[in-house]
Amino acid sequence: MKFLPLFSLFILLFFSCTKSRTVWLDELDLSNADQATGITRANQSMWRTPLVIASDTFARGIGTHAFGVIRVQLDGKTNFFEALVGVDDSAPEGELKQSSVEFVVIGDGHILWRSGIMHGGDKAKRVTVSLKGISSLILRTDHAGDGIVGDRADWVNAKFEFVGKAPYTVQRKREADYIRTPKAPVIPLINAPYRYGACPGNSILFTIPVSGERPMNFTIADLPSGLSLDSSTGIVTGKIDVAGVYNMKVTATNVHGTDCREIIFEIGDKLALTPPMGWNSWNVFGADISDEKIRKMADAMVDLGLTNYGYAYINIDDGWQGQRGGKYNAVMPNEKFPDMKALVDYVHSKGLKIGIYSSPWVQTFAGYVGGSADTPDGKVINSSRRVGKYSFTKNDVKQWAEWGFDYLKYDWVTNDIENTTEMARQLKKSGRDIVFTISNAAPFELAEDWADLTNAWRTTGDIYDSWCSMATIGFLQNKWQPYAAPGSWNDPDMLIVGKVGWGDSIRTTRLSPDEQYVHMSLWSILSAPLLVGCDLSLMDDFTLSLLTNREVLEINQDIAGIQGGRVYKDDDKMIDIFSKPLNDGNLAVGLFNLGEEAQHISVKWDDLHLKGKQIVRDLWKQEDLGIFDSEFSSLVPSHGVVFVKIVPVK
Repeated sequence: MKFLPLFSLFILLFFSCTKSRTVWLDELDLSNADQATGITRANQSMWRTPLVIASDTFARGIGTHAFGVIRVQLDGKTNFFEALVGVDDSAPEGELKQSSVEFVVIGDGHILWRSGIMHGGDKAKRVTVSLKGISSLILRTDHAGDGIVGDRADWVNAKFEFVGKAPYTVQRKREADYIRTPKAPVIPLINAPYRYGACPGNSILFTIPVSGERPMNFTIADLPSGLSLDSSTGIVTGKIDVAGVYNMKVTATNVHGTDCREIIFEIGDKLALTPPMGWNSWNVFGADISDEKIRKMADAMVDLGLTNYGYAYINIDDGWQGQRGGKYNAVMPNEKFPDMKALVDYVHSKGLKIGIYSSPWVQTFAGYVGGSADTPDGKVINSSRRVGKYSFTKNDVKQWAEWGFDYLKYDWVTNDIENTTEMARQLKKSGRDIVFTISNAAPFELAEDWADLTNAWRTTGDIYDSWCSMATIGFLQNKWQPYAAPGSWNDPDMLIVGKVGWGDSIRTTRLSPDEQYVHMSLWSILSAPLLVGCDLSLMDDFTLSLLTNREVLEINQDIAGIQGGRVYKDDDKMIDIFSKPLNDGNLAVGLFNLGEEAQHISVKWDDLHLKGKQIVRDLWKQEDLGIFDSEFSSLVPSHGVVFVKIVPVK
């Protein structure tokens, strides 16, 4: 009598394990999704609106963003996947018309289905894919390489039919940290930058970037009149009154040896002759900054030896502001900064420069006092983030110059030529060399204006520590290439390496080690500002090695100031090859693997306009790989790079 119930239970379990069932994509854990910006959402667009494609509304599905990736583990138990795909209608009308997305389904590393490029207003397209025998699936939304990053993409009525264990989302497995850069030798090595710009008669502060064991002695042959050198620190101060180009022979000596190098001071009307390098407070502290934290970061930059590799700026972002007052009726610091002049002097005493943040708004992004107001005395009445009737640019610049600031991050979200022009004019009249940068998402159609008015302009919205965010921003910079030059740089935002996050949520960056090598290599090819956004006091060996590879930094700081660009792309294999012409006539080349599996990537000399035998040097490993006749090929890890310098055989 007891046998029948047990037999019935067995039969029930057997059929439950072999009967097909359905799970909807919107029922899976979407926190594992990665996308360029925003959050993947169930049953609504990423902007929390209903899922609407070409005016058709759908009750279920997910809203994401191109570039975006969702990884689904199937374990070979899924029969098929089906969905409708298209561009969400939630984008503003002008942006919607420009939107272009390609939806791709990848199974076990092979493309199973792709939509072709779809645009805003296109009717939803159906996808039905057999998944029998497939273990892992990737649902990818590509931005179609058009340089537009506002593409909102929907997978609607999306479901899996499976037997046994239900599909589930996963994150990409992170490889262990590994260091490619050899340990720096104890002998002196003079590092980039080798070119420095200043205005006639303005204060100069330059720390000669030299790695090697301390103590060390510095000398400069024919030091220009008006300058002085601290022979034990390598800090150069003073001023040069006469415009011109000053070539200085710098020598650094310690008990192990000597290095000599020519460094050029160009006294004229241009600052930031190489991309600015330093640290910014926002990505690790947000508005929770203070005098104590800024001093701590300045100390750490010196103690870590980052100044030995050209890192020069400690930049205070939003959150320092109190109310207007003082002799200029300028924004005064809040209680977290009891003596701003003393802080600036402290940072300068370390051989570092210091930056500050402002905005033309009535209130800044973090809700502090901005650079304009509705009243002539600067009182804030309406706290919305619009530009006020009265500008206090002149007042604020006078105060910054008196304090001794060297760098300005100017934050807005409008095509604000008027305020940018006025800020540039006042900075030039200030009597100090203040590098002028604007943030964020400078409109491309005004690129010539940004190049004329500022030293660097944010080409994007905010970067986040995710592969899709970094890759979208970095690999869509080509259209900006013509506007980069010494003194004016395209800025794809800060470096998202090391320990980032705010308050109690400080964490190791979500970029894997290979992805961080991509990040640093690509930013170097792009001649992008290198502003570290992590907590320097929590620096680990991997991150320090990433930031202090002298050969990689030389590519970023090359004095020709040419932004590199794409020379080859294979969308099917997810391969990108970028090159950058260097001042010495050689080329830096990055072989980028954006795919999910390691693969060999080859670059032909014809694609690089090269002829004859070439020496190929691995910049991260700092070693020659050999002499190659007509092309170079290397195995490149998934989400990784091989970064080389190519030099003709003499």
